[in-house]
Amino acid sequence: MASKLVLLFRFLIIIAIMQFQTVITIAQPQVPCYFIFGDSLVDNGNNNRLRTEAKANYSPYGIDFPLGVTGRFTNGRTSADIIGQLLGFNDFIPPFATATNQEIIRGVNYASGAAGIRDETGRELGDRISLDRQLLNHATIVSRLSLLQRNRTFTNEYLKKCIYTVNMGSNDYINNYLMPEEYIAGRIYTPDQFAELLIRKYSRQLRRLYNLGARKIAAFGLGFLGCTPSEIARFGTNGEPCVESINNATMLFNVKLKPLIDDLNNDLPQGRFTFINVTSISTPEDGIVLPNVPCCQLRSDGQCVPNSIPCPNRNLFIWYDGYHPTEVGNTVLANRSYTALSPTDASPYDISRLAQLTV
Repeated sequence: MASKLVLLFRFLIIIAIMQFQTVITIAQPQVPCYFIFGDSLVDNGNNNRLRTEAKANYSPYGIDFPLGVTGRFTNGRTSADIIGQLLGFNDFIPPFATATNQEIIRGVNYASGAAGIRDETGRELGDRISLDRQLLNHATIVSRLSLLQRNRTFTNEYLKKCIYTVNMGSNDYINNYLMPEEYIAGRIYTPDQFAELLIRKYSRQLRRLYNLGARKIAAFGLGFLGCTPSEIARFGTNGEPCVESINNATMLFNVKLKPLIDDLNNDLPQGRFTFINVTSISTPEDGIVLPNVPCCQLRSDGQCVPNSIPCPNRNLFIWYDGYHPTEVGNTVLANRSYTALSPTDASPYDISRLAQLTV
């Protein structure tokens, strides 16, 4: 027990250093713009006006965020917010739902809670903006940029220099494959077959993003979904720290995603794709499993009870609600995505290197 406490203390000290580092910004952003695709892990308000249960525009979400409640599914900044700061952006990238013409020059966040690679994913919660729809939204932004810049050639060159992050796939398991009572996928596909279906569609979507002008693209793998508080409560662990069957299923997706990134780099002449290995980043030192207790009181769907009082010591918690990390957890992911601490964190390069590449 003492050794576990020492390791946890060491982990929290590292977090504190990382949090200090992420407030330091440079005078000029390293890239002209930053575009974010994803789900609730990086949603910053796109779901606020949708008819859906998957929204976080209420307290206690945003309790530690400078702007208060915004629709972010955490107490403070998301990993995308922190990556933006590390890239040198002084302001947070705006959500597509409210982005003005002045704002879209530096990027747009298209992410949507409950969204997935597959269009039907998350439908039991209500409306959501799937990755296909996020790509359609991006196409409209590219058109708006062309009109604003009055030169399509200039816009094309401009977009090549930007960073694009895509964090998708978690809901295709949580709100699709792992709910056979709601979705057919979990009844007719083996875990390997489902992972292959996701990868095939994801490949088409990433190629579509490339065709819209993106060149520097970081695709995030899936984390340990079987270690989320809500999945543990729902499925049980049979004495293990996490739901191993879920982690094994999602690992199949990660194993297939890395070769897809390699193929995209080989097939697309100017493509600079990279794989962010979330499971590598999320694996604690010496294999110690960090506490999987949520900081806030949970609703039945794993989100915080509206206007409830969260834990006071939020810097000591990894999970804010049943599925989403606290800012502490997001800080780890963002910092190691930006500057890899291990060769397995990012391949073939981390986001800091990706920003420096020319196409």
